[in-house]
Amino acid sequence: MAELYLGIDLGTSGARAVVIDAAGHLVSTGKSAHADHPGSPRVPSVWWAATEQAVLAALEDVDARDVRAMAVDGTSGTILAIDAIGVPLSDGVMYNDVCTDAELLDRITAASPETTAARGATSGLARAVQLLMHKPARVVHQADWIAGQFSGRWISDENNALKTGYDPVSGSWPDWIAEVIDPAVLPEVVAPGTVVGQVGDNLFGLSPDCAVVAGTTDGCASFLATGAAQAGDGVTALGSTLTIKLLSDQPVFAPQFGIYSHKILGLWLAGGASNTGGNALLSVFSAPEIAALSTRIDPETDTGLFYYPLAKPGERFPISDPEHAPVMGPRPAADSTHLQAMFEGIADIEAQAYARLAELGAPDLRSVRSVGGGSANAAWTRIRARRLSVAMPEPLSGEAAFGTALLARSAL
Repeated sequence: MAELYLGIDLGTSGARAVVIDAAGHLVSTGKSAHADHPGSPRVPSVWWAATEQAVLAALEDVDARDVRAMAVDGTSGTILAIDAIGVPLSDGVMYNDVCTDAELLDRITAASPETTAARGATSGLARAVQLLMHKPARVVHQADWIAGQFSGRWISDENNALKTGYDPVSGSWPDWIAEVIDPAVLPEVVAPGTVVGQVGDNLFGLSPDCAVVAGTTDGCASFLATGAAQAGDGVTALGSTLTIKLLSDQPVFAPQFGIYSHKILGLWLAGGASNTGGNALLSVFSAPEIAALSTRIDPETDTGLFYYPLAKPGERFPISDPEHAPVMGPRPAADSTHLQAMFEGIADIEAQAYARLAELGAPDLRSVRSVGGGSANAAWTRIRARRLSVAMPEPLSGEAAFGTALLARSAL
């Protein structure tokens, strides 16, 4: 009998499902866009319709009864109100919805420690308070609700609950939260990878013995998908901005840099985001120009220029300075040299970011896996490798659902 594991990713545009075997090899996939289903992508029934279609596609060529465990990840901070049997009482309040209730935000700030991830205009806790108008039995996260369709239980995980105010260090909802919201409406929280129930009603042909495992956020799932698993393993996302995450043997909280830590698989995932990255490059060159000029770069020879590429003033990490000025000069005669200096500048910021995490208590960097569009640029990758001076293995997968499937496998 095969041993298979199912991971489901609820993203901003749709759902993806991945099946892996016991060795962690990809077996099958399925996906569905929210736009393919009637209604708004904020509506939980649309999330479920996309999930159904993605799961059916992923299970089409396997025996669903061989799936031993499954887990779900969702967008971090997306929540909804439900009644006592899990029926939605509201649309989803999305991860990027901004709270404009200044009095509520001030109340959260006054009650909470500065290290919590529940502060700010995109606070998950603020969204939860606003959902109380629906008189819910529970306020749950997107991943909680989808997983509950399989198990009939509405249990959350430490990663999704972080922005709602959960304290991963104490492993509990903190005492101060009662000053903001009735703790009775908040979900039970367990560690990601904990078995929380079993699939019921022969759903999708899955065995009733198939374990439903507490999931995680889409960001944490994407990290797990790369194969990073030991303290000191980092993942750099080279997208429109530069995002880094590092597994640590202890939590790192530095609100001045926007850094907080998720607890996952017995370790801590700390990270930060710089404003440098693809947007800075595209403020000077088009994507085709970057591709063409990159072929003229000698990544083994430094330009001797020291840039801090930004599309506009302001930096978050590894420097916290809303007025930090871009440095992209002096400009050399050759465009390829100018692009190389920008690559070098971003690579230096990446190295500084990992060093900053080490200064704050994280372990020294031992490896970096790269994801995002910039990771495909060979010249840039070599420049980064020379500055980071650590192993740079290829990621196992760029799919968050793959990471969630690995999390499901870890439970057994």
